[in-house]
Amino acid sequence: MMRKKRTMIALKTELKKSIYRILKQKYPIQIDELELSYTPDIKMGDLALSFPFRLAKKLKKNPRIIAEETSPLLSSLNIIKRVDVAGGGYINLFINRKAYFLKRLKTADESSLSADESKVIVEHTSINPNKAAHIGHLRNSCLGDTLARCQKYKGEKVEIQNYIDDTGVQVADVVFGFLEVEKKTLEEIKKIKGKFDYYCWDLYTKTTQFLQNNPEAEERKSEILKNIEDGKHPESDIALYISRRILKDHLRTMQRLGITYDLQVCESDIIKLKFWESAFNLLKAKKAAYFVDKGKHKGCWVMKLKGKTDQEKILVRSNGTVTYVGKDIAYQLWKFGLLQKDFFFIPFIKQNNKTVWITSSVKTSHTVDFGNASSVYNVIDIRQSYPQKVVAQGLKSLKFLRQAEKSIHFSYEMVALSSNSLKELGYKVTEDEKNKGFLEVSGRKGLGIKADDLIDRLNQKAFNEVNKRNPEWSDKKKSETAKNIACGALRYFMLKFARNSLIIFDFEDVLSFEGETGPYLQYTLVRINSIFSKLKNTKNITKEEIISKISAQKLSLDSMPDEELDDFWELVLYASKLDEEVLHSIDTLEFLHLAKFTFNLCQKFNAYYHKYSIIQEENELLRNARILTISYIYKIIKKALDLMGIPQPERM
Repeated sequence: MMRKKRTMIALKTELKKSIYRILKQKYPIQIDELELSYTPDIKMGDLALSFPFRLAKKLKKNPRIIAEETSPLLSSLNIIKRVDVAGGGYINLFINRKAYFLKRLKTADESSLSADESKVIVEHTSINPNKAAHIGHLRNSCLGDTLARCQKYKGEKVEIQNYIDDTGVQVADVVFGFLEVEKKTLEEIKKIKGKFDYYCWDLYTKTTQFLQNNPEAEERKSEILKNIEDGKHPESDIALYISRRILKDHLRTMQRLGITYDLQVCESDIIKLKFWESAFNLLKAKKAAYFVDKGKHKGCWVMKLKGKTDQEKILVRSNGTVTYVGKDIAYQLWKFGLLQKDFFFIPFIKQNNKTVWITSSVKTSHTVDFGNASSVYNVIDIRQSYPQKVVAQGLKSLKFLRQAEKSIHFSYEMVALSSNSLKELGYKVTEDEKNKGFLEVSGRKGLGIKADDLIDRLNQKAFNEVNKRNPEWSDKKKSETAKNIACGALRYFMLKFARNSLIIFDFEDVLSFEGETGPYLQYTLVRINSIFSKLKNTKNITKEEIISKISAQKLSLDSMPDEELDDFWELVLYASKLDEEVLHSIDTLEFLHLAKFTFNLCQKFNAYYHKYSIIQEENELLRNARILTISYIYKIIKKALDLMGIPQPERM
């Protein structure tokens, strides 16, 4: 069931409804006026209400008196153990800890969230298929994949798309390089062995330098680009082969980090199926696009942009070619099912026993359902903010106002290389670059850390650490564990920063196994697993047996000293905020909230574990209560790591 408006979730949602049912009998209050917030200290209470201040204005009554009148009514709720009035009219609620904990333990594997949309499309990665992926692309993919995971957890039907600009300038550059610099035929290109995306990385750099030294060759490059767009041989055949082979390399790279897709959308099919023509006809019919017969845009078709000063954005140049933003508008219309056109689809590759599809301009017998979303997220770096605004404006101009509002640009800053990383790469920096202390990645210059190289380095460092700690393991087990640790390190690093902050990539920071890192989170989960293993070995007790036993009897928190009871409650209450953090991360598109929450939870657990013994505790009631506590924390950390795509090794 879709929610009209977001309110508090889990316990707070239920509690809010119950409080409203009580108060509406006596006061002129709406449910949206009841805001439940956390207190700064659990000794003051677990949740706080401030509605008496709002009611005081309506009733012309002292808020403290309203709070004192209502507190006895709220005490009747089963989940509430105590109600205190504080300050000038705040109401602090103390939750029945045992009842709440048992309920959370029972529902720890579930989500309290619910879907708002009929379908959510998340488009991410979108690397030009002309060279290997680099570290900047990994930030895009990690953000997009985490968004998709969180949306699925929330209950949304999610479709993950990857846009392939297989007719663009970058692909044309590599085709030019093969034909004019290396003088290779398509058959010779097909015989190139090894990592093809690496080969093209070097060729792209070489071609860029060649064009700079031979400006007269630009005419031939333009001809190649036009022939690719028009589907002429041999240029279009070479472009197709290059883009598809590199795309497979990209997908293999991303799969190393657990990132998969549903659909690969090719720009060449948008052109061949005349998506732009359909979109253009719509824009002209709605008078959203018009022809300019004088001035600086003479001979162009433009769209007026609304703002402080109206501006014109070119959609079709005077030579008849369509701009990137024109094709983006057509693609966005298709995503929402507004274009009255569709792709054909064919299977491309298999990933984790799942078919990844790719668009086609040739009719096929496959019937699959793609597109027709109610909400679309485009994960594209911050430099594309203006074009993305133009795309949304295009939908507004066509009176698709709801879809324009649901066209969400998930922007993020770039990844730069630190001075230390530059030295390690052997790059000679300019004086300006020295002063900045970092340098942005540039595929055109061939400057950057290839994604696979980075993952390989992380894997090797993790392998060395695993080998040091567990020399008795087989190489296969060491290797698999190292891969999981490396993946966790990289994914957490890409998520823990604000999305609009520039990440300065440094090998030491990424590869660190201490502090706020992915391996620290993984190690916490491994530690809890180790506790359960030791219980089984020393006490012949499994967590399942204890949970089953407690469910048939009563959990005893009375055996806990007051200090431990507070520590237990602070840990449990914090862990129960996971769903709120997921929702907050989705709403703000800041997944650092989820990352920080998980790190803080791991810190709180480790502090609790250091303070209170589990294995050596002789008091059975107390030991059982602690085991139940860490069982709950284990489930929450496990869910959080799943949402961030961080693998969970059994041992480290």
